[in-house]
Amino acid sequence: MDILFLVILWIHAFTALFFVGGSFFIWIVVWPATFRISDDEKVRTKILGHVGRIFGTATDISVAILILTGLYLGYGYLPKLSDLTTTTGGQLLLAKGIIVVIMLVLMYANNIYHGKRLVRLSQEGKFDEMKRIRRITHMASFITLGLMVVIVIIAFTLPFYYP
Repeated sequence: MDILFLVILWIHAFTALFFVGGSFFIWIVVWPATFRISDDEKVRTKILGHVGRIFGTATDISVAILILTGLYLGYGYLPKLSDLTTTTGGQLLLAKGIIVVIMLVLMYANNIYHGKRLVRLSQEGKFDEMKRIRRITHMASFITLGLMVVIVIIAFTLPFYYP
């Protein structure tokens, strides 16, 4: 393995740590903390909206870095495209890539479609409609988190096929 490959692998791993860890941090720490900060749904939604925008920018940058470094690393692992379907490691990389695409589509579709809508409904005081939408967004977010875990498991399995 050359030094460039190792540096890019480190960048990929660190960025994944930030992206996945930050996503879990939002759900395990920030979201529950809003209940301790205020009982007012408008205030809680405003806090989550601000945190979401800041983390969203960092997420966008992380996703771009992960895609670029992931493509480079994938090529490093599999110089022949045919290996994607003919080797176990290639099949794992292909599965990881497909899961990543599904996760990103779900994550961005959920955030783009529901994010601003929830903030607007909160400002308008339409809490019943907000609760209905939140159930959908929470389900999509938990599926996204589950997909992140699967991606990380696959990523940690790959070195066994490409030492």
